[in-house]
Amino acid sequence: MDQGLNTHQQLADADLAALVPAWLDWAAVAEQLGVTVAKVRTMIRDHELAAAVPVPGAGQQVPADFLQDGLPVKGLGGLLTVLHDAGYDDRECIAWIFRDDDFPGRAIDALRENRGSEVKRRAQALGF
Repeated sequence: MDQGLNTHQQLADADLAALVPAWLDWAAVAEQLGVTVAKVRTMIRDHELAAAVPVPGAGQQVPADFLQDGLPVKGLGGLLTVLHDAGYDDRECIAWIFRDDDFPGRAIDALRENRGSEVKRRAQALGF
């Protein structure tokens, strides 16, 4: 099997509820960012944020770790764009960012600690 397809399938099948410690609904995201829910929807569409259904029956939610100090985590939008360009959907992006397969720690931790360059380089390699 193609390694890229295998990785996509593993990410698509990931248990997001187990990977992501806390989730926020769109209204809570809007409140933390000081914007409207419509703006949150636009931010998700524009890959500034990502959302997924963490457990069956729940609505779409955003990982709480995607927000820091009232803003999206620095570098998150660029990383999401790179991952989407590599063919990942939001669910797969979230799984990739919260797994620690390729990093010393999770990609989200590196982003939150302002170590996004290495994360972005690794994500760019997925497109090849």
